[in-house]
Amino acid sequence: MHASGFVLAGGRSSRMGRDKALLPFGDGTLLDQVARVVLEAVGSVELIGDPAKYGRLGYRVYVDKVAGCGPLGGLYTALSVTRTDWNLVVACDMPAITASDLRVLLRVAAESSSECVAAAGAEGQPEPLCAVYHRRCLPAVVLALRDKRLKMQDLIREFDLRTVPLPDSALANANTPAEWAGLEETLKK
Repeated sequence: MHASGFVLAGGRSSRMGRDKALLPFGDGTLLDQVARVVLEAVGSVELIGDPAKYGRLGYRVYVDKVAGCGPLGGLYTALSVTRTDWNLVVACDMPAITASDLRVLLRVAAESSSECVAAAGAEGQPEPLCAVYHRRCLPAVVLALRDKRLKMQDLIREFDLRTVPLPDSALANANTPAEWAGLEETLKK
């Protein structure tokens, strides 16, 4: 399956108090880790965020085409610049996600007529920031932006959606320094 990989790194990280994407992780940053995993799974990776901040990482970086709209703006940018039908979109703050996990999503998408294939944790909720979107989702994204319906959980339910169960640990992220400390400790085990 030919697909493109995108990592969203455009958030404000207001609860973290500093840029989550640039938190030290392994031999680089959190963004480095997630970008490497997406690259391994898909064969390509591009970043959605601030080129001045993330351009030095060696990946192509697209600035959000619609600023101030959170992850929805990032998804819009990814679907606007893609050259493929299927597009893996992952948040920059999921350090435990693996290429194997992402390949499962891509395989299900390739075998599906759905518009979106999203990871789902133990409670079955789709994770819109670890999902494969077909390019034909773009018109619905445009309408959501126009109408200021910015909640990704609401939007993802508008698509012909399939979910793929993944361990909650694979989808773990952190929004505060305390959550980050706990997640780092868990990942070291």
